[in-house]
Amino acid sequence: MPDSRPIVVAVIAATFFAGFGGGVVFPILPNLGTVLGISPFLVGLILSANRFTRLFANAPAGSLIDRIGTRTPLIVGLFVEALATLGYVVALGAPLPEAWFLGARIVWGIGSALVFATAYTIAADVSTDRSRGASIGVIRGGIMLGFPAGLVVGGIVSDLFSITIAFVVAAAFALVAGVVAYGLVPETHVSERRSTIKPWEIDTTRPTVTVGLVNFGLFFAYLGALFATLVLFVDAKDILVFGYGPQGTSGFLMGLTVLTAAITTLGGGKLSDVRDSRIPVLFAFLVVSFVGFVLLAFAESLLHLVTACLLIGAGQGGTSGPLVALLADLTPDERMGRAMGTNNVFGDLGGGLGPVLSLPLIDVVGYTPIYAACAVIPLLGGLTLLWGVGAGSDGIAT
Repeated sequence: MPDSRPIVVAVIAATFFAGFGGGVVFPILPNLGTVLGISPFLVGLILSANRFTRLFANAPAGSLIDRIGTRTPLIVGLFVEALATLGYVVALGAPLPEAWFLGARIVWGIGSALVFATAYTIAADVSTDRSRGASIGVIRGGIMLGFPAGLVVGGIVSDLFSITIAFVVAAAFALVAGVVAYGLVPETHVSERRSTIKPWEIDTTRPTVTVGLVNFGLFFAYLGALFATLVLFVDAKDILVFGYGPQGTSGFLMGLTVLTAAITTLGGGKLSDVRDSRIPVLFAFLVVSFVGFVLLAFAESLLHLVTACLLIGAGQGGTSGPLVALLADLTPDERMGRAMGTNNVFGDLGGGLGPVLSLPLIDVVGYTPIYAACAVIPLLGGLTLLWGVGAGSDGIAT
């Protein structure tokens, strides 16, 4: 097994810069309806396009990893993300800008499918059952720590300067991520006879489907519903931070949420490593997420909103590391790439459906019912884990 520490550090560095580039654009994209004068449904479609693209790209990405390894797909994916971000800059001055934004999000989805599947597979490749939660946690934490920094910078730069400058900053950091990966990340994945793996193969074993269903629900509520609606929620409630507008305020709050998630990702992964089972750790953080969404549903002040975002972030992050580590525990090395790709399919389906459903429904039923429904999702996730994996002494079922 390769020495894990320098490899993990290299992947953290690359994914941090990629996460930063992705975070810069997120406070801006939900407000495209105001900027471009397009419908909420089309805004939701643009926000979700990368995730819907990954529904088709994740499985081939996982199969590609099991076929050729991790290094090349990671590097290619990072440079594809940089190219997609430059597409946002072009979109602002082009005819039919909504088509350009949609196309750029599709290209981003292809790149990110490669990045996410390779990053988690690398963590599984270089770790054991007793270190896997920590390894996956720190790599996921690298992605997540870059994202909140980008959220804050994206909101502030777009408010103080322009949306174009914010997109240029995002593209620059995405390019840096590709350079870092090219220079520092080695090959880690040697798998089965590669000629036997087809690009459309996915992993349909019970553990992968179970973990995937939980991932679906968490991403629907967190990235799908919360992140797509927060900029509109703070505007409707007239809740502002440091005098910034809705974009700057939502960028700050999303950054706070993801920063909390990054911290608990590290802690949750490590805590699940030292226990006999990862299941109790997962249950605890699912309850934290439930409480956060309940508070968000009835938030009327900045204090309520900040507390809700902290709890939601803690719950989301605390489940992330142990959940992927549990999947890796249950998956043979030769299927690891496909298992990670399949799990990402479920997560992206949830994250993709969230904006498409929540943005139009808010106009009909308001924010409270949407966020209250999101509160139920983590509880359903716990029941799904009991059904599919079990809460036995080792948290593992065949």
